[in-house]
Amino acid sequence: MKEKVVLAYSGGLDTSALIPWLKENFDYEVICVCGNCGQAEELDGLEERALSSGASKLYIEDLTDEFCNDFIIPCVQAHAVYENKYLLGTSMARPVIAKKLVEIARKEGATAICHGATGKGNDQIRFELAIKALAPDLKIIAAWRNDKWTLRSREEEIEYCKAHGINLPFSADSSYSRDRNLWHISHEGLELEDPANEPNYDHLLVLGTTPEKAPDEGEYVTMTFEAGIPTSVNGKNMKVADIIAELNRLGGKHGIGIVDIVENRVVGMKSRGVYETPGGTILYEAHQQLEELILDRDTYALKADLGNKFAQIVYEGKWFTPLREAVQAFIQSTQKYVTGEVKFKLYKGNIIKAGTTSPYSLYNESIASFTTGDMYDHHDAEGFINLFGLSCKVRALKMKEAEEKGR
Repeated sequence: MKEKVVLAYSGGLDTSALIPWLKENFDYEVICVCGNCGQAEELDGLEERALSSGASKLYIEDLTDEFCNDFIIPCVQAHAVYENKYLLGTSMARPVIAKKLVEIARKEGATAICHGATGKGNDQIRFELAIKALAPDLKIIAAWRNDKWTLRSREEEIEYCKAHGINLPFSADSSYSRDRNLWHISHEGLELEDPANEPNYDHLLVLGTTPEKAPDEGEYVTMTFEAGIPTSVNGKNMKVADIIAELNRLGGKHGIGIVDIVENRVVGMKSRGVYETPGGTILYEAHQQLEELILDRDTYALKADLGNKFAQIVYEGKWFTPLREAVQAFIQSTQKYVTGEVKFKLYKGNIIKAGTTSPYSLYNESIASFTTGDMYDHHDAEGFINLFGLSCKVRALKMKEAEEKGR
């Protein structure tokens, strides 16, 4: 019997070409695995395409709920944002897909896992670090880094597929390079390769519209959270995946969550892309709106630092590490009382606060109000300021003393 290889399969150009390439160069039986993280219509016709390309079988595994509950929610709770803009849509999805690749490889008795990520990108790191952590004995084939891979352009890959009787539903210049799941869609290539160019949003956007073309009337949205997990939108209780889908609809309609970024990849280069994350942008903002009421000052500050660290961990593909577990454990401990209701208005790309309530709110009107209350004596501030500013005063006196001696 032939050895088996599990191929991370999307049905795109690279992975379509990889099926005959693996059979020709390694004589493998190719088993395709597609992790459904909410790609929508991208899954249409996938099985027929995989089998007609030479795969022995295709697994389409529904990972949507696991993706949302176990990977997205920890990032939301951490407020993990890479380089102040990127909400980690691709980064979060890779470990859950890699986990399923390993699971199917074990089930099928495969000896190798293959991916089509290029040698210039982050995904090769994310896939391979996850596979090494979960199945260090399995061989990893990275086609774009393999000497037997001689296809160096999209045009060459298309010709290779045609020569092997593979019919592709796209052409060399038909679209951007995209990655889509329930959380977001990313766009790279075409005019975006030059940072001097403005994105052609009329041609580019998939999940929504620009703020300029959004409705002239704002729309109010109410959400509830329990222990840091979203539970309802506009009074309707839903699971997390359905909440994200509904927020995508609302956010896309109002031009929310469009980001144009030049980011620093793990491999050292800068890359330019446009991300659409309408629902995720709303969810991050709503969660933070609630946390502002509930977390004390020191916890809030440290959580912000660790949120940045968590974003870096996820971006670099280090999900299956003790560090991620440790940081997530701290983040999780802060979510115990993040329960309440948030209201906001969506208007032309903006998320505008419209009120927040929580039974665990630390906001006390009798303290915060300009009206003097029983719990706060203005005179107490004098001693606090004297101590808090003591180092400033001592330094100023010493500098004055030194200056006088120098005369």
